[in-house]
Amino acid sequence: MRVKTRQQSRTRIKYRIRKRAKGTAEQPRLCVYRSLKHIYVQVIDDQNSRTLVSAGSTEKDFPTKAGQNRQAASELGKIIAQRSMDKGIEQVIFDRNGFRYHGRVKALADAAREAGLKF
Repeated sequence: MRVKTRQQSRTRIKYRIRKRAKGTAEQPRLCVYRSLKHIYVQVIDDQNSRTLVSAGSTEKDFPTKAGQNRQAASELGKIIAQRSMDKGIEQVIFDRNGFRYHGRVKALADAAREAGLKF
């Protein structure tokens, strides 16, 4: 019996989610990636293989300093919602990318919903 690493388990979950969540031009996919220090988010149209909008906590004009993880995630949720609304995107499919829906991922999703993004 082979022991799975955390990364292998997350990859299996990620592919299971991606089977069902396909982004279109009308309803693109909001994909979240989090590292130990930072968090990144993209709005992707899978049919045309294009990233429509992106944001990350490593941007120069990002308002929150490093170390304030949940607060940074909620700021990022507001930023991505605003950028999406500016491009005319109001409804998305949320892709947690194999990460658990709590902590920073949940804070980002809640902030994006509060800012007007529907998913």
